[in-house]
Amino acid sequence: MSKLVVLAYSGGLDTSYCVKYFLAQGMTIHSVIVNTGGFSADELKEIEARAYRLGVQKHVTLDETANYYAKCIKYLIFGNVLKNNTYPLSVSAERVFQSLAIAGYAKEVGADFVAHGSTGAGNDQVRFDAAFTVLIPNVAILTPIRDNKLSREQEIEFLIQNGVSQDWTKAQYSINKGLWGTTVGGKETLTSDEYLPESAFPTQLSKHEPEELTLHFTKGELTGLNGETMPPVQAIQRIAELAQPFAIGRDIHVGDTIIGIKGRVGFEAAAPLIIIKAHHTLEKHTLTKAQLALKEQAATMYGSLLHEGQFLEPAMRNCETLLESTQATVSGTVKVYLAPYRFHVIGISSPHDLMQAKFGKYGEMNNAWSGQDVRGFAKIVSNQAMMFNSVNQE
Repeated sequence: MSKLVVLAYSGGLDTSYCVKYFLAQGMTIHSVIVNTGGFSADELKEIEARAYRLGVQKHVTLDETANYYAKCIKYLIFGNVLKNNTYPLSVSAERVFQSLAIAGYAKEVGADFVAHGSTGAGNDQVRFDAAFTVLIPNVAILTPIRDNKLSREQEIEFLIQNGVSQDWTKAQYSINKGLWGTTVGGKETLTSDEYLPESAFPTQLSKHEPEELTLHFTKGELTGLNGETMPPVQAIQRIAELAQPFAIGRDIHVGDTIIGIKGRVGFEAAAPLIIIKAHHTLEKHTLTKAQLALKEQAATMYGSLLHEGQFLEPAMRNCETLLESTQATVSGTVKVYLAPYRFHVIGISSPHDLMQAKFGKYGEMNNAWSGQDVRGFAKIVSNQAMMFNSVNQE
C-alpha cells in the first residue's frame, strides 16, 4: 500500500515539482490549498484543475479566512502591530494559519507524511515546520526543494522529463495576496538602495478626488463602515476596495528573517494600515497612559512570535487575553481622509473619549483641579531630582 503525503499546494513551480517527485516515489498525494482571503473562486478552480492534471489523488481547498480574522488579525488590530513600525505582518500571519489548517487536515486523514515546497533560504520553511512539529509530531515532514538544494532550472527540467509542458517563465515580480495585505518581491527588493517601480504594485493609481471614510469600532473590532454595519472581514475587504485605487499603503519592509539574514519585501496594504492607524487613534482617546504602555509591550511580543512562526507558543494566548481585556472602552467612530498616495485620521467620536471638556481643555481651562493642586503636585513629583541635585551639586 502506497504512503499518503499531504502537500501544501499553491500550483506554482515548487509545489508542481513536489507532486511529480512524490509520484515518482510511488506515493499517494492529497494536495491542499488554504485560502486566507487572497484567492478568487476562479483562481481556486484553476489551481484545483492543475493539481488533478499533475496526478494528485485528491485536491482539497480549505477556506480559513474567517478563522484567520477571528484568531489572529483581530489581535493584530488590538495591538496595532506593525513589524519594525512598518509592516502589518501580511504573509507572516497568513503562512502560520495555512500551516495550522494543513496540519489539521493531515491529522484528519491519517497522513504518513506532510510536505511543503519551501526552499532553505526563507521564513516560510520555519513557519510550516514549527506548526507541523507541534500539531502532528509523528508525521514526517518532506521538503524536496530544500533538502536537494534544487535550482529553478533543475525543477523545470525534471517536470519536462515527466511530461509537464507549461510556461514556467518567472514573473518579474512575485505577488502574494491575502486578506491582510499583498507582498511584492522583485529584483529591487534584493538590493538595499532601490525602490519598486510604480508598475510593480498590484493596484495602480486610478482615484484622484479625495474621499472620507468613517470606520466603526466596537470594543476594538471593526464592525462597520460609512454608517453601515458589517462583519469585520467584509469591512476589511471593502476598505481595500475603496482605498487601494488611491495607491495608499505602499512601502518596503526591511527586517530580520527567522534564519538570521536581513531581507526586504515590498507590500501594498491599504486596509491594514488605515485600520491600525484609525484604531490606534481611537485608543489614544479612550485608554489611559498606563494601558497604552502595557499593551504596547504585549503587542510587540505578539507580533515578534507570530512573525517567527511561534503562534502555538502559550505566551501568545496570554498576550491575546491581555490585548482583548484592554478593548472594553475602544468603541466609537473614526474619520479618515483619503487622497492619492496618502491618508490621515481626521478625528474620532466616542462616548468613552477621555478628552471630554467637563474635566478641562488642554492648554486652556482646568475644571477638575486647582492651581494650588498642581503647585503641590509639581513639588512632590520633583522631590527626588531636587535631592539628587542638592546632594551632588559640587
